[in-house]
Amino acid sequence: MSSILITNIKELVQVRNHNVTIVKGSDMKQLPVLENAYLLIEHDTIVEYGPMADCEGIEADTIIDATDRVVLPTWCDSHTHIVYAGNRVSEFVDRINGLSYAEIAERGGGILNSAQKLQATSEDNLYEQASERLKNLIQLGTGAIEIKSGYGLTVDAELKMLRVIERLKKDFKLPVKATLLGAHAIPAEYRDNKTAYVDLVINELIPKVANEDLAEYVDIFCEKGYFDLEDTDRILEAGRAHGLIPKIHVNQFNAFGGVALGIKHNALSVDHLEELNNDDIEALKGSETMPVALPLCSYFLSIPYTPARQLLDAELPVAIASDYNPGSTPSGNMNQVVSAACIKLKMTPEEAINAATINGAYAIGLSNMYGSICRGKKANVMITKPIPGYHYLPYAFGDHHIDKVIIHGEVQ
Repeated sequence: MSSILITNIKELVQVRNHNVTIVKGSDMKQLPVLENAYLLIEHDTIVEYGPMADCEGIEADTIIDATDRVVLPTWCDSHTHIVYAGNRVSEFVDRINGLSYAEIAERGGGILNSAQKLQATSEDNLYEQASERLKNLIQLGTGAIEIKSGYGLTVDAELKMLRVIERLKKDFKLPVKATLLGAHAIPAEYRDNKTAYVDLVINELIPKVANEDLAEYVDIFCEKGYFDLEDTDRILEAGRAHGLIPKIHVNQFNAFGGVALGIKHNALSVDHLEELNNDDIEALKGSETMPVALPLCSYFLSIPYTPARQLLDAELPVAIASDYNPGSTPSGNMNQVVSAACIKLKMTPEEAINAATINGAYAIGLSNMYGSICRGKKANVMITKPIPGYHYLPYAFGDHHIDKVIIHGEVQ
């Protein structure tokens, strides 16, 4: 059994003596830090930590000197779409030239463009593209990730995406969670008969995915011009009937009751929330559902940012995630997400780090074993380059601060 001892840690961040699985409201301002610390990992587990004064006599197979460095739990990215083909650079330029996201979609761009490319790409090629992205994300500090389907939009292509996610799950050390997002957009051939496509998702796709055990979650893009409340209700209900836990893309451009509907279905998370009203806040208050903000999507599309302070002031939890996808967020850099949360969502560094670790893990059902430095939790941690302290991470947003990433007790 291999062991790693990290010594002389300048700041050991997110230290929890008792296992905390969610942090809410004003508690998110608290981020426990141990200075001049050590951390002991055995096999894939955090077994001990404490001040350097207590480190004498501890032995390990590998010793890492973390002088002037910060050690944190790895980021938990609870919302990504990293299985896709090619890119959508031309739409990026179209948007600069004045076309809106909706206008690009009207012209056959957007999600339908990605679906066309994906349908024409082999499973092996898709896997190669996605695995390169995932390797890069791990080096940036991501140690747990959720990946959605949704660029297939046919039964076969959606299953192909989910099989790729299954391969990533087997081939990479970090935990990977799969989400069926069959209702991501209305395929061109169903443009005049959306109900028939919803029926296809419910009657064919969901049963096949459940039967092959290819996803843990079911998701839908509940938005004007995409899927309405009735569609959302039907698909989440069908997913639940087949053992899939609901998640929901909601309130990205319009607020019309999708949050409360997600909560009615016990959604684990409601994601986007760039538009939010008092009814949404009230619905969230009585729930176990995690609100997830995606600030890099707002940055890239120049749309409003999720009003995180409103959620926090209502004593609600907030998670942040990358939304890594080719159309609205072609980046999965969680360091940049944390920085954007501070700069644009007005979250403190403490709130943002809580949102990207414990609460991110909660949003993918993993916070019992990931997201904090706690005895008995999985050893998914990152070591920074020499920096003044953890506040420097969101402050110096353009630099790559992560030096080493340890996943399940192994340096990557």
